Amino acid sequence: MEELEVLEGEKRYKYKDIEGVDEKQNLDFHSPYGCSKGAADQYVLDYARIYDLKTVVLRQSCIYGTRQFGIEDQGWVAWFIIATSLGTPLKIYGNGKQVRDVLYIDDLVRCFEMVFDKIDKTSGNAYNIGGGPNNSLSLLELISQIESLHGREIEHSFHDWRPGDQPVFICDINKARNDFGWEPKVSPEEGVKKLFNWVQENKELFQ
Repeated sequence: MEELEVLEGEKRYKYKDIEGVDEKQNLDFHSPYGCSKGAADQYVLDYARIYDLKTVVLRQSCIYGTRQFGIEDQGWVAWFIIATSLGTPLKIYGNGKQVRDVLYIDDLVRCFEMVFDKIDKTSGNAYNIGGGPNNSLSLLELISQIESLHGREIEHSFHDWRPGDQPVFICDINKARNDFGWEPKVSPEEGVKKLFNWVQENKELFQ
């Protein structure tokens, strides 16, 4: 998304001219992981277009929630909470101002149900399914929130940027809102607290 201008603030990056990226943004793969997702995306759309199957693409962004066993490379919201609960120092790749829109698992499950209920409308479409502009977090903002929940400072260090890491990605979710009436209900503050409490109650699962 090199054509989108990004501004740097005190604790986060943001887009200069838009609030979020919609489904018209061209797919541009920069890793084997991205290629696998993009190939599946196209297959699902073509099954609807060519064979009239009721298939839908949901382009999900940063799903998190209870019972998530996040690791450093996948599930960053859960990993930050798990690591800090176990006393493991956090490694931040980049400056920590990277922003993602986060979506609590309950909102995603509700989305699945609503897509299915309106399959005649949703079939053959791709939808951005993320938290949207109102549910975005930077790494530094998440650390601050977890520090408040722990009641202490969290040890963390900064390292080189990872290849292909976008400074900001936020979904425009208006198409899903307009087509089948879905939007997130769980705020990052509420969702992170739920996940934090679950990890505290189940530390033995991670030790």
